[in-house]
Amino acid sequence: MMRLSVFLAVLLMASALSLVTLRFQARELFMQVEQLKVGAHDLDADWRRLQLRRAELARNARIDTLARNELHLVPVDPERTLYVQQAQKPLEGRP
Repeated sequence: MMRLSVFLAVLLMASALSLVTLRFQARELFMQVEQLKVGAHDLDADWRRLQLRRAELARNARIDTLARNELHLVPVDPERTLYVQQAQKPLEGRP
């Protein structure tokens, strides 16, 4: 009877230790999940900010201003336009 009591006490202690270990691991995993959620939220906010920045950089008015001021480009003037026409080759077999 004494052996059974000792065996059951050891079994109870092992069970309690495994329960504490499992709860600790569950808390660690929960903390990791929460950190990953925060990281995902930060990445999502960065993505939205980058999308807005890309849209701002691609605006036609901004591109036009940069072309005029930094590259010194001017709008097309019909007087300065030179039209080139390619000579048409006669089709073979036709006069």
